[in-house]
Amino acid sequence: MAGPRRVSSSSAPSFENTESGFGGPLPPHILIVEARYYEEIADGLLTGATGAIKAAGGSFDVLTVPGALEIPSAIVMALDAAVQRGRAYDAAIALGCVIRGETTHYDIVAGESSRALMDISVQRALPLGNGILTVENDEQARVRASISEMNKGGGAADAALHMVALKRRLHGVEA
Repeated sequence: MAGPRRVSSSSAPSFENTESGFGGPLPPHILIVEARYYEEIADGLLTGATGAIKAAGGSFDVLTVPGALEIPSAIVMALDAAVQRGRAYDAAIALGCVIRGETTHYDIVAGESSRALMDISVQRALPLGNGILTVENDEQARVRASISEMNKGGGAADAALHMVALKRRLHGVEA
């Protein structure tokens, strides 16, 4: 069986400056909502995500919530507020970690947060990178969050950036 795929931020599309601006009308503006229930894991995920966005020439805002279940509702609130302020987000990234414990709470948190994120993405045609880790133990979480190992925060940002580029291309807007 093949090992886990390692992600580098170099695989994301670039929105760097060109003669016409930032490769299109605007650089991507990304919402990051992070759950900081596990501080060390959250730090790694956020470092990976922000590094990938910066490397692609984008900008971002970060909101912090207590846990993974709060991420979807925070995304919806922030999306609506951004539209009211006149600068909508091009994508959202969810970052967090759910570690299996002794009860079924893990299944509820992992499943419901993922389902809600997918609902938001599909209903709003929102490019969304899901960087909520669902793991068996602390070591798995550490490896996945580390930018020098699996860099799942960077991978979630890369996925969101790819979807922004796809959406812009489909709508006839240069990425």
